[in-house]
Amino acid sequence: MSDKVRVRYAPSPTGYIHIGNLRTALYNYLFARHSGGKFILRIEDTDQARKVEGAVGNIISTLDWAGLDYDEGPVKGGECGPYYQSERLGIYKEHTDILLNNKKAYYCFCTSERLTALREEQQRQKAAQTKYDKHCLSLSEDEIAKKLSEGIPHVIRLNVDPCAKIKFQDEIRGEVEFTGEVIDDQVLVKSDNYPTYHLANVVDDHLMKITHVIRGEEWLPSTPKHVLLYESFGWKPPVFAHLPLLLNPDRSKLSKRQGDVAVEDYKKKGYLREALVNFIALLGWTAGDDREFYYLDELITSFSLDRVNKSGAVFDILKLNWLNAEHLRKKTDSELLGMLRLELSESKYSSLEFSDEFLLNVITAMIPRVSFIKEILEKGFYFFEEPALYDEAVIKKRWKSDSSAILCKYAEKINQYSSPQKEDFETALSETAAEMNVGNGDVIHPLRLAVSGVGGGPGIFDIVYIIGKEKTINRINRISEKLKS
Repeated sequence: MSDKVRVRYAPSPTGYIHIGNLRTALYNYLFARHSGGKFILRIEDTDQARKVEGAVGNIISTLDWAGLDYDEGPVKGGECGPYYQSERLGIYKEHTDILLNNKKAYYCFCTSERLTALREEQQRQKAAQTKYDKHCLSLSEDEIAKKLSEGIPHVIRLNVDPCAKIKFQDEIRGEVEFTGEVIDDQVLVKSDNYPTYHLANVVDDHLMKITHVIRGEEWLPSTPKHVLLYESFGWKPPVFAHLPLLLNPDRSKLSKRQGDVAVEDYKKKGYLREALVNFIALLGWTAGDDREFYYLDELITSFSLDRVNKSGAVFDILKLNWLNAEHLRKKTDSELLGMLRLELSESKYSSLEFSDEFLLNVITAMIPRVSFIKEILEKGFYFFEEPALYDEAVIKKRWKSDSSAILCKYAEKINQYSSPQKEDFETALSETAAEMNVGNGDVIHPLRLAVSGVGGGPGIFDIVYIIGKEKTINRINRISEKLKS
């Protein structure tokens, strides 16, 4: 094991990265960077049946999108490669032979029918758990050699001493203890000669000099098997840290049944990577204060395993949305302009041309009212097109018998300006209210309905200044014609 911190993120290429997997990657990354260590990416692809085409590329691109730059792994290489488990089969064979020779593992030739019958019988007997009964451990070397020569399908199992006491220190949960009697003789090598997760994981972590294994709580029951394997090889185990589960608001385990779980889903919905990383970091960790807004470099500075909680962390979408809005508002004008132009290019407004000045004014007006850049187009559509419909509830509440006349007077007022500024639109409204002997609200509400079609949004003078005199007058004329009393 290395004296320098070395951690790894070891996903299986079975699809998109789950939010929980990204949190595992993030915590490993933060711990490595905080400690001045190395962050390694390893692809655990020994389960060839579940491998998904393109999944590795998605894993790498998602880590890149999130800003989690790994030091060693696929594409980049490194001194401990190869970093695909499917390319390390010879290494696993070599270490399996060591276990067999030392009687720490044994061949098992039991058929699936026998294993099924054994499990069903144990269930009938109401056994605390179903386990393999070590039937093949008693085979002689001659019997084993004969069966191997005949090509009889087999697996290789870990030989667990039922009297063993397995203890290890977990950085998050403290001392954890298991007895050998509750641990099954786990399959280490499958009948297709591919290693299972347990063997490959331990061998790779040792040979890649991993100092800390930071992974989800669901792997905690597997850890005593891994500790036994380290002991069987005569190796020192790494430090273990098992992260709390991610939970739905009803405290059930986070799953697809109750919402999106893939990072790709959140990317498509327009969440900023800074916000998603910030949010995920807080799912089980706190710096010990009330702070919630972080950039990645600040997380690196603050992160430590001793501040990770044991209890499950609730995935609160409202908090994620809030963080997205906060990070969005911290963007520079240049960044926001680029993001808005990208949204426009992928929208129904893609053929229209808008100046930078116009778009920056729209951004200034809308940014306090949105959580996503795309909401500028959704909520502020009236900046980009004339409203096709008018909110019926607003019409009923705000449109009066004299509203058309009031708006026509307002149109006359602003038409007197060649290029009205924001304060000119405001002056014109005050003058209109005075001349028509009405309150300012009697002008503002119908005007907002005319230019936007809705009853809420940015300040009315921001809207009319941004769309300009001509469009304001045209929209007044249109609603006056449509809502003639």
